[in-house]
Amino acid sequence: MCNRYVAPAEGDMKRYWEISRRHPWPRDMDVFPRSAGPFLRAIPGESNTELVVGQWGLIPWFAKAAKLRYSTNNARFEELAQKASYKQPWARGQRCIIPASMFYEPCWETGKNVWWRFGRADGQPWGLAGLWNTWLDKETGEMVESYTMFTLNADRHPLMSRMHKPDPKLLPDQQDKRSVVPIERSDVETWLNASVDEAAKLVRLAPLEIFDAEALG
Repeated sequence: MCNRYVAPAEGDMKRYWEISRRHPWPRDMDVFPRSAGPFLRAIPGESNTELVVGQWGLIPWFAKAAKLRYSTNNARFEELAQKASYKQPWARGQRCIIPASMFYEPCWETGKNVWWRFGRADGQPWGLAGLWNTWLDKETGEMVESYTMFTLNADRHPLMSRMHKPDPKLLPDQQDKRSVVPIERSDVETWLNASVDEAAKLVRLAPLEIFDAEALG
């Protein structure tokens, strides 16, 4: 799973993804669960994208409050169709791109938590796969934007399988280590606008050569 990443400055996102409509986003900024972060989604009826700022932690339609008591910042892709929080946005095609200059994951190979930083070898930002939702606060009438980031099993990935604390009760190939899901810029149009089945074909782990990763401690 991912619980911290850096969102690029608004100008950098606009130049890279050619955003048509945007909400203000001030600068490169660390984003944590339940804090505000930017995401890109399709504009209905257009072939353009908009930059939206919302809560990192998807608020499902049945929520009674925007601040949930459980975590929804990551969504296991393998379980989307069964999870009440995500199955409707997934079925409706509410997919988004989450821009990230870099993201962070913990590695426990030394027996201690050592944070690693993950950028791209080409120097470009990550476009991470996610879902968005707009939730209505029935008490105030406010429309609250939110999003979640997809994760995929990475037990056999040469790099991402090394992240996170292992469960001593499980075999090495049954840990359910997780990784974010990058969407390449050439696939953004398909990801945001194609059918559910077509979009699902883009959900895969990034090859090792794409990563520029380093331990921070």
